[in-house]
Amino acid sequence: MKLNSLAFRLFVTSAAWTLFVLPLAGFLIYSLYRDDVQASFDGQLRKLVTAINIDSMESGSDKPVAPTNRYEPLFEVTNSGWYWQIKPLDTAKERKLISASLATASLPSPVEEKLKPDEGGARWMNIAGPKGEPLRIVEVVDTLGHEPDKPRYSIIVAGPLDWLDATVANFRNRLSVALTLAGLALVGLTLIQVRFGLLPLRRVERGLAAIRSGDAAQLKGELPLEIEPLKQEINALIQSNQDIVDRARTQVGNLAHALKTPLAVITNEARDDDTRFSKKVAEQATVMRDQVSHYLDRARMAARVNVIGRVTPIRPVVEPLVRALERIHRDRGINIHVSCPEALKFQGEKHDLEEMLGNLMDNACKWAHTKVWLTVTPETSANKKGNLSSDTGRNFVRLTVEDDGNGLTPEQRQKIGKRGLRLDETKPGSGLGMSIVVDLAHSYQGGLELDASRHGGLSAQLRLPTV
Repeated sequence: MKLNSLAFRLFVTSAAWTLFVLPLAGFLIYSLYRDDVQASFDGQLRKLVTAINIDSMESGSDKPVAPTNRYEPLFEVTNSGWYWQIKPLDTAKERKLISASLATASLPSPVEEKLKPDEGGARWMNIAGPKGEPLRIVEVVDTLGHEPDKPRYSIIVAGPLDWLDATVANFRNRLSVALTLAGLALVGLTLIQVRFGLLPLRRVERGLAAIRSGDAAQLKGELPLEIEPLKQEINALIQSNQDIVDRARTQVGNLAHALKTPLAVITNEARDDDTRFSKKVAEQATVMRDQVSHYLDRARMAARVNVIGRVTPIRPVVEPLVRALERIHRDRGINIHVSCPEALKFQGEKHDLEEMLGNLMDNACKWAHTKVWLTVTPETSANKKGNLSSDTGRNFVRLTVEDDGNGLTPEQRQKIGKRGLRLDETKPGSGLGMSIVVDLAHSYQGGLELDASRHGGLSAQLRLPTV
């Protein structure tokens, strides 16, 4: 999964949202549970202090009495953390009453600490107990028989906060484990969801690769409703491209027939007349014919190279060319050595490859003493050279044609490829072959480079796109 991929973006955003929401939800759940446990604990303390208040203040005596119903067994266990205390507030000489669990210790009074009561008249405070343990106490202030003109008493009940903290901590730990497992499961599910959801795009990618390699003409197969219009538009674009190319070919062919025949008639008629004017007409008609051929070839090449999905295996094109050239130059004993892997392909028209290779190999055979070499290799960073190493984001194959002839000087190599130029008029040809090779190679975003061969002659390196 690459950093700039759509899958990575979807996965990161979903995972980040999951990792943000789950801790937030966990904090909210923990806070609500803690408040609920705190309210339950406070409710128990309030219930106990109310019961002790009623039991001790409504006895009918002139003094509070120890409650007969203890309500909580731990009130009888020394330093248990559960305590009660009844203390006079207006009569300092009167003895206070305490639970057995409090032993000789005493609890501070929130009313003496100037704490305000809640809506029910109770005061709350967290303190350290007789053994230093955290306690939460609740205090109500009342009089005997609940009469306002009698002395006031502080009735206090305390409970251990460590039980509350332990309960909340246990819940927090279990909640953390549960949310962690849920987060990992959601992140894993997100990864699976992204992979599964983007599978149709992988199918589109493979389909386009098949079209580019020539294995298919259009995108096929069922796709999700959201991507189906994309498939239809791509197929329509491919068909439109093919229609445009077909129309261009037809127009080029029609133009060729429309121009070449009148030019041939003009040339023939002019040659029948031996006047100076006729010779000039024949000369210019020949120039016009060459120009027409040149630009018609350019138009034909432009139409062909823009066709999507045309792929040509190289070796099946090379073998018949080699046999034909060896037969043509049999009287000179020309031997052609070929090194071409079976798997290499040219991304373009077979006819164009035949024309480019045919011209290069035919020239090599004309100038060679006895041997010609053709080497076809995939281009790598190690064998990139000169003007052929431009980076277009495509894969290229390099076809090198060499001979053991006399070769060319650097100045002569600079002139090769100019239309109609022939370095040796004794050799057959029109001077158009190398120009056609250069034009065709450039139309495929490739190129042709000439250099001295290691065998003594000329080395022509042709760079063409491959799949």
